[in-house]
Amino acid sequence: MPNSVLHDLPTPLALVCHDAGAANLIFSWIRMSMATYPEEMRNWHLLLKGPAEKLWTGNFPTQIHLCRNIDELLDGVHMLVTGTGWASNLEYDALKIACQRNIPTIAVIDHWTNYRDRFIRNGIEVLPDTIWVTDVDAKIIAENEFNTVEVIQKPNVYLEKILQEINSNEFTDNDNILYLLEPVRDAWGNGKISGEFIALNYFINNLNILGASDKPSIRLRPHPSDSLGKYDQWINEQKHINISLDREIDLAKSIAWSNMVVGCQTYAMVIALAAGKKVFSSIPPWAPSCVLPQKGILKISELIQNKIAH
Repeated sequence: MPNSVLHDLPTPLALVCHDAGAANLIFSWIRMSMATYPEEMRNWHLLLKGPAEKLWTGNFPTQIHLCRNIDELLDGVHMLVTGTGWASNLEYDALKIACQRNIPTIAVIDHWTNYRDRFIRNGIEVLPDTIWVTDVDAKIIAENEFNTVEVIQKPNVYLEKILQEINSNEFTDNDNILYLLEPVRDAWGNGKISGEFIALNYFINNLNILGASDKPSIRLRPHPSDSLGKYDQWINEQKHINISLDREIDLAKSIAWSNMVVGCQTYAMVIALAAGKKVFSSIPPWAPSCVLPQKGILKISELIQNKIAH
């Protein structure tokens, strides 16, 4: 493993994150620099909002300059590294202004879906000079989508670290199901209920297909961008199921607690699969199929179809 993914980039260096996915990757590279080149971090500018800011608070030292806005972030820097979330315009705006100022840019893609949409707002596309990904599948997708942009695969230090944490916290109970929640922008043809609740209902209605015991213990883990209390009413309506909200802060401990993990297509499902858990996608058959490319992820809809066929 290299000493630091960020070490060879020119300084002063700017980093901006909003969504949790890319923030986890970038923060793991920052930890590498903390361990090997702590002095260089004094020349970094960091702008964080939303879930990324929550992840950062209390977990990192203060020697990195935390900026209040994009102008302060880009003041005097030689390069920008940005996440590519869709929950806000922060990263897109920083990328756009950096391009206008001829500041070299790197965008970190943390998933396997909606690549081009990450760089478009109001019909205007702004592409970085370089795209970083952390696995072969993402590299292939990015190269196909952006044939004019250099795509580089970097080590997934975040995944390596969290797998070590999961292995050190393993439980022995075989009746624990962790459901990984995530916002879904598409209601899949039903305008009254958002996609995340449609998938959740589909999971509960087909719980028997997973091969779990009659009364498994189920925990719902909110997504970092979910609002407080979003699922309280839904949980209260489940009268005959042992189900509760996951209160664990550490994702590694939540995955370690489980023997089965279910979700739509969140990155945490990939982590669970790498940790050896049985992983299922709860996207219903009338919705677009799960985009996660990992072959070990089982689809509840396909399991039902196969059962009917036999």
